[in-house]
Amino acid sequence: MNAHATPPWHTGWQAELELAYQRRDGASLPSRRWHRGPLRVQKHFHPEGPDVCHHIIVHPPGGIAGGDHLRLDLDLGPDSHALLTSPGAAKWYRCQHTPAQQTLSARLAAGAVLEWLPQETILFSGARAELSAHIELAGDARLLWGDVVCLGRPAAGERFACGHWAQHSELWRNGQLIWHEQLWLDGDDPLLDAAAGLAGHGVAATLLWAGPELDEPAMALARACCAEHGHAACTQLPGVWLARWLGDSAEAALAWQRALWTALRPHWLQRPAHAPRIWRT
Repeated sequence: MNAHATPPWHTGWQAELELAYQRRDGASLPSRRWHRGPLRVQKHFHPEGPDVCHHIIVHPPGGIAGGDHLRLDLDLGPDSHALLTSPGAAKWYRCQHTPAQQTLSARLAAGAVLEWLPQETILFSGARAELSAHIELAGDARLLWGDVVCLGRPAAGERFACGHWAQHSELWRNGQLIWHEQLWLDGDDPLLDAAAGLAGHGVAATLLWAGPELDEPAMALARACCAEHGHAACTQLPGVWLARWLGDSAEAALAWQRALWTALRPHWLQRPAHAPRIWRT
Protein backbone atom coordinates (compact mmCIF):
# COMPACT_ATOMS: atom_id res chain seq x y z
CA MET A 1 0.00 0.00 0.00
CA ASN A 2 1.20 3.52 -0.79
CA ALA A 3 2.51 5.12 2.41
CA HIS A 4 0.27 8.15 1.79
CA ALA A 5 -2.86 6.22 0.78
CA THR A 6 -5.91 6.25 3.03
CA PRO A 7 -6.53 2.72 4.34
CA PRO A 8 -9.86 1.22 3.18
CA TRP A 9 -11.05 0.68 6.74
CA HIS A 10 -10.90 4.46 7.29
CA THR A 11 -12.95 5.59 4.28
CA GLY A 12 -15.04 2.43 3.99
CA TRP A 13 -14.99 -0.37 1.44
CA GLN A 14 -16.04 0.61 -2.08
CA ALA A 15 -17.25 -2.64 -3.63
CA GLU A 16 -18.80 -3.29 -7.03
CA LEU A 17 -20.22 -6.38 -8.70
CA GLU A 18 -21.49 -6.61 -12.27
CA LEU A 19 -23.30 -9.71 -13.49
CA ALA A 20 -24.87 -10.49 -16.85
CA TYR A 21 -26.77 -13.56 -18.02
CA GLN A 22 -27.68 -14.93 -21.43
CA ARG A 23 -29.81 -17.75 -22.73
CA ARG A 24 -27.46 -19.91 -24.78
CA ASP A 25 -27.76 -23.48 -26.06
CA GLY A 26 -30.91 -24.01 -24.01
CA ALA A 27 -29.37 -22.82 -20.73
CA SER A 28 -29.21 -19.64 -18.66
CA LEU A 29 -25.51 -18.89 -18.28
CA PRO A 30 -23.37 -16.07 -16.85
CA SER A 31 -21.96 -13.95 -19.67
CA ARG A 32 -20.19 -11.36 -17.53
CA ARG A 33 -18.83 -11.49 -14.00
CA TRP A 34 -16.74 -8.53 -12.86
CA HIS A 35 -16.00 -7.24 -9.40
CA ARG A 36 -13.96 -4.60 -7.66
CA GLY A 37 -13.41 -4.76 -3.93
CA PRO A 38 -14.97 -7.28 -1.53
CA LEU A 39 -18.12 -8.26 -3.41
CA ARG A 40 -18.34 -11.29 -5.66
CA VAL A 41 -20.22 -14.45 -6.56
CA GLN A 42 -19.28 -18.06 -6.11
CA LYS A 43 -19.49 -20.61 -8.90
CA HIS A 44 -22.86 -20.70 -10.63
CA PHE A 45 -25.13 -23.71 -10.14
CA HIS A 46 -27.99 -25.35 -12.06
CA PRO A 47 -29.64 -27.49 -9.35
CA GLU A 48 -33.01 -27.46 -11.13
CA GLY A 49 -31.72 -27.98 -14.64
CA PRO A 50 -30.20 -25.65 -17.25
CA ASP A 51 -33.12 -23.19 -17.36
CA VAL A 52 -32.25 -21.42 -14.09
CA CYS A 53 -28.83 -20.16 -13.01
CA HIS A 54 -28.33 -19.95 -9.22
CA HIS A 55 -25.70 -17.56 -7.87
CA ILE A 56 -24.64 -16.76 -4.29
CA ILE A 57 -23.51 -13.18 -3.70
CA VAL A 58 -20.72 -13.02 -1.13
CA HIS A 59 -19.47 -10.00 0.83
CA PRO A 60 -16.24 -11.36 2.38
CA PRO A 61 -15.87 -8.77 5.19
CA GLY A 62 -19.04 -10.20 6.71
CA GLY A 63 -20.49 -6.85 7.75
CA ILE A 64 -21.15 -3.36 6.45
CA ALA A 65 -19.81 -0.34 8.32
CA GLY A 66 -19.84 3.44 7.99
CA GLY A 67 -18.55 4.66 4.62
CA ASP A 68 -18.99 1.29 2.91
CA HIS A 69 -20.73 1.43 -0.46
CA LEU A 70 -21.84 -1.77 -2.20
CA ARG A 71 -22.94 -1.42 -5.82
CA LEU A 72 -24.55 -4.29 -7.74
CA ASP A 73 -25.41 -4.14 -11.43
CA LEU A 74 -27.40 -6.92 -13.13
CA ASP A 75 -28.19 -7.41 -16.80
CA LEU A 76 -30.43 -10.31 -17.88
CA GLY A 77 -30.67 -11.05 -21.59
CA PRO A 78 -33.78 -12.31 -23.39
CA ASP A 79 -35.31 -15.47 -21.84
CA SER A 80 -32.54 -15.85 -19.25
CA HIS A 81 -33.42 -16.77 -15.66
CA ALA A 82 -31.29 -16.10 -12.58
CA LEU A 83 -31.92 -16.76 -8.89
CA LEU A 84 -29.66 -14.74 -6.58
CA THR A 85 -29.29 -15.23 -2.85
CA SER A 86 -26.69 -14.78 -0.11
CA PRO A 87 -24.87 -17.19 2.23
CA GLY A 88 -26.17 -15.62 5.44
CA ALA A 89 -27.39 -12.47 7.14
CA ALA A 90 -26.08 -9.08 6.01
CA LYS A 91 -25.02 -7.20 9.14
CA TRP A 92 -25.01 -3.40 9.12
CA TYR A 93 -22.92 -2.09 11.98
CA ARG A 94 -23.13 1.11 14.02
CA CYS A 95 -21.93 4.21 12.14
CA GLN A 96 -20.71 7.29 13.96
CA HIS A 97 -20.86 9.74 11.07
CA THR A 98 -20.83 8.49 7.46
CA PRO A 99 -23.73 6.25 6.41
CA ALA A 100 -23.30 2.90 4.67
CA GLN A 101 -24.96 2.39 1.31
CA GLN A 102 -26.07 -0.36 -1.05
CA THR A 103 -27.32 0.35 -4.56
CA LEU A 104 -28.78 -2.20 -6.94
CA SER A 105 -29.59 -1.64 -10.59
CA ALA A 106 -31.02 -4.33 -12.85
CA ARG A 107 -32.21 -4.52 -16.43
CA LEU A 108 -34.32 -7.46 -17.61
CA ALA A 109 -34.89 -8.03 -21.32
CA ALA A 110 -38.11 -9.53 -22.67
CA GLY A 111 -38.71 -13.04 -21.37
CA ALA A 112 -36.11 -12.75 -18.60
CA VAL A 113 -36.77 -13.75 -14.98
CA LEU A 114 -34.94 -12.51 -11.88
CA GLU A 115 -35.53 -14.03 -8.44
CA TRP A 116 -33.84 -11.79 -5.86
CA LEU A 117 -34.02 -13.66 -2.55
CA PRO A 118 -31.18 -12.70 -0.18
CA GLN A 119 -31.19 -13.81 3.42
CA GLU A 120 -32.00 -11.36 6.20
CA THR A 121 -30.56 -7.88 6.68
CA ILE A 122 -29.74 -7.01 10.32
CA LEU A 123 -29.46 -3.33 11.24
CA PHE A 124 -27.57 -2.90 14.49
CA SER A 125 -28.66 -0.01 16.70
CA GLY A 126 -26.77 3.04 15.45
CA ALA A 127 -26.52 1.78 11.86
CA ARG A 128 -27.08 4.37 9.16
CA ALA A 129 -28.21 2.10 6.36
CA GLU A 130 -29.24 3.51 3.00
CA LEU A 131 -30.43 1.02 0.37
CA SER A 132 -31.73 1.77 -3.11
CA ALA A 133 -32.88 -0.30 -6.07
CA HIS A 134 -33.70 0.66 -9.64
CA ILE A 135 -35.07 -2.15 -11.82
CA GLU A 136 -36.15 -1.93 -15.46
CA LEU A 137 -38.34 -4.61 -17.05
CA ALA A 138 -38.83 -4.93 -20.80
CA GLY A 139 -41.82 -6.62 -22.39
CA ASP A 140 -42.93 -9.66 -20.40
CA ALA A 141 -39.88 -9.83 -18.12
CA ARG A 142 -40.74 -11.05 -14.62
CA LEU A 143 -39.35 -10.15 -11.21
CA LEU A 144 -39.68 -11.88 -7.85
CA TRP A 145 -38.22 -9.70 -5.08
CA GLY A 146 -37.87 -10.55 -1.41
CA ASP A 147 -36.28 -8.94 1.61
CA VAL A 148 -36.27 -9.38 5.37
CA VAL A 149 -35.08 -6.48 7.55
CA CYS A 150 -34.36 -6.85 11.28
CA LEU A 151 -34.19 -3.62 13.31
CA GLY A 152 -31.82 -4.12 16.22
CA ARG A 153 -31.06 -7.49 17.75
CA PRO A 154 -34.00 -8.58 19.90
CA ALA A 155 -32.28 -11.78 21.02
CA ALA A 156 -29.51 -9.63 22.52
CA GLY A 157 -32.01 -7.20 24.04
CA GLU A 158 -31.02 -4.46 21.59
CA ARG A 159 -33.67 -2.17 20.09
CA PHE A 160 -33.06 0.02 17.07
CA ALA A 161 -32.70 3.07 19.30
CA CYS A 162 -30.57 5.33 17.08
CA GLY A 163 -29.34 5.60 13.51
CA HIS A 164 -31.61 5.31 10.49
CA TRP A 165 -32.95 2.92 7.87
CA ALA A 166 -33.54 4.45 4.44
CA GLN A 167 -34.86 2.45 1.50
CA HIS A 168 -35.76 3.64 -1.98
CA SER A 169 -37.09 1.28 -4.67
CA GLU A 170 -38.22 1.93 -8.24
CA LEU A 171 -39.62 -0.61 -10.68
CA TRP A 172 -40.21 0.30 -14.31
CA ARG A 173 -41.79 -1.64 -17.17
CA ASN A 174 -41.30 -0.43 -20.74
CA GLY A 175 -40.40 3.02 -19.47
CA GLN A 176 -43.43 3.33 -17.18
CA LEU A 177 -43.06 3.50 -13.41
CA ILE A 178 -45.14 0.67 -11.87
CA TRP A 179 -43.80 0.61 -8.30
CA HIS A 180 -42.16 3.28 -6.18
CA GLU A 181 -41.46 3.05 -2.47
CA GLN A 182 -39.48 5.40 -0.27
CA LEU A 183 -38.89 4.88 3.44
CA TRP A 184 -36.87 6.67 6.12
CA LEU A 185 -37.05 5.50 9.73
CA ASP A 186 -34.91 7.00 12.48
CA GLY A 187 -34.07 4.95 15.53
CA ASP A 188 -36.48 6.93 17.67
CA ASP A 189 -39.20 7.32 15.04
CA PRO A 190 -42.75 7.06 16.47
CA LEU A 191 -43.67 4.83 13.50
CA LEU A 192 -41.63 2.05 15.06
CA ASP A 193 -44.34 1.63 17.69
CA ALA A 194 -47.36 3.11 15.89
CA ALA A 195 -50.18 0.85 14.71
CA ALA A 196 -49.80 2.43 11.25
CA GLY A 197 -46.09 1.59 11.28
CA LEU A 198 -44.26 -1.42 12.68
CA ALA A 199 -46.53 -1.68 15.75
CA GLY A 200 -43.59 -2.37 18.04
CA HIS A 201 -42.25 -5.24 15.96
CA GLY A 202 -38.60 -5.47 15.02
CA VAL A 203 -38.70 -7.54 11.81
CA ALA A 204 -40.38 -6.65 8.50
CA ALA A 205 -40.49 -8.84 5.41
CA THR A 206 -41.62 -8.26 1.84
CA LEU A 207 -42.30 -10.45 -1.17
CA LEU A 208 -43.09 -8.69 -4.45
CA TRP A 209 -44.02 -10.18 -7.81
CA ALA A 210 -44.04 -8.22 -11.07
CA GLY A 211 -45.60 -10.40 -13.72
CA PRO A 212 -49.00 -11.79 -14.74
CA GLU A 213 -51.70 -11.28 -12.11
CA LEU A 214 -52.50 -14.19 -9.84
CA ASP A 215 -55.81 -15.88 -10.50
CA GLU A 216 -58.29 -16.42 -7.67
CA PRO A 217 -57.11 -19.95 -6.72
CA ALA A 218 -53.53 -18.66 -6.41
CA MET A 219 -54.69 -15.63 -4.40
CA ALA A 220 -56.66 -17.91 -2.08
CA LEU A 221 -53.51 -19.99 -1.58
CA ALA A 222 -51.50 -16.84 -0.81
CA ARG A 223 -54.07 -15.56 1.68
CA ALA A 224 -54.16 -18.92 3.44
CA CYS A 225 -50.37 -18.97 3.69
CA CYS A 226 -50.35 -15.45 5.16
CA ALA A 227 -53.03 -16.42 7.67
CA GLU A 228 -50.89 -19.35 8.84
CA HIS A 229 -47.86 -17.16 9.51
CA GLY A 230 -49.16 -14.48 11.85
CA HIS A 231 -49.24 -10.78 11.05
CA ALA A 232 -49.12 -10.95 7.24
CA ALA A 233 -51.23 -9.92 4.26
CA CYS A 234 -51.05 -9.78 0.47
CA THR A 235 -52.72 -7.78 -2.29
CA GLN A 236 -52.77 -7.46 -6.07
CA LEU A 237 -51.91 -3.95 -7.27
CA PRO A 238 -51.67 -2.67 -10.86
CA GLY A 239 -48.56 -4.30 -12.27
CA VAL A 240 -47.35 -5.88 -9.01
CA TRP A 241 -48.46 -8.37 -6.37
CA LEU A 242 -47.27 -7.53 -2.87
CA ALA A 243 -47.09 -9.40 0.45
CA ARG A 244 -45.90 -8.04 3.83
CA TRP A 245 -45.10 -9.66 7.18
CA LEU A 246 -44.40 -8.17 10.62
CA GLY A 247 -42.98 -9.97 13.63
CA ASP A 248 -39.98 -10.35 15.89
CA SER A 249 -38.02 -13.26 14.43
CA ALA A 250 -35.88 -13.39 11.30
CA GLU A 251 -36.35 -17.15 11.18
CA ALA A 252 -40.15 -16.79 11.23
CA ALA A 253 -39.97 -14.08 8.54
CA LEU A 254 -37.87 -16.27 6.26
CA ALA A 255 -40.17 -19.24 6.90
CA TRP A 256 -43.17 -17.14 5.82
CA GLN A 257 -41.41 -15.81 2.75
CA ARG A 258 -40.21 -19.24 1.65
CA ALA A 259 -43.58 -20.84 2.30
CA LEU A 260 -45.20 -18.28 -0.03
CA TRP A 261 -42.45 -18.77 -2.60
CA THR A 262 -42.86 -22.55 -2.45
CA ALA A 263 -46.64 -22.35 -2.81
CA LEU A 264 -46.74 -19.73 -5.58
CA ARG A 265 -43.69 -20.38 -7.72
CA PRO A 266 -45.61 -22.96 -9.81
CA HIS A 267 -48.23 -20.27 -10.52
CA TRP A 268 -45.67 -17.52 -11.20
CA LEU A 269 -43.04 -19.43 -13.14
CA GLN A 270 -44.66 -22.78 -14.00
CA ARG A 271 -41.96 -24.65 -12.12
CA PRO A 272 -41.78 -26.11 -8.61
CA ALA A 273 -39.77 -24.41 -5.89
CA HIS A 274 -36.19 -25.63 -5.71
CA ALA A 275 -34.54 -24.01 -2.69
CA PRO A 276 -30.86 -23.06 -2.97
CA ARG A 277 -28.77 -25.48 -0.97
CA ILE A 278 -27.25 -22.62 1.03
CA TRP A 279 -30.63 -22.08 2.72
CA ARG A 280 -30.27 -25.47 4.41
CA THR A 281 -26.81 -24.80 5.89
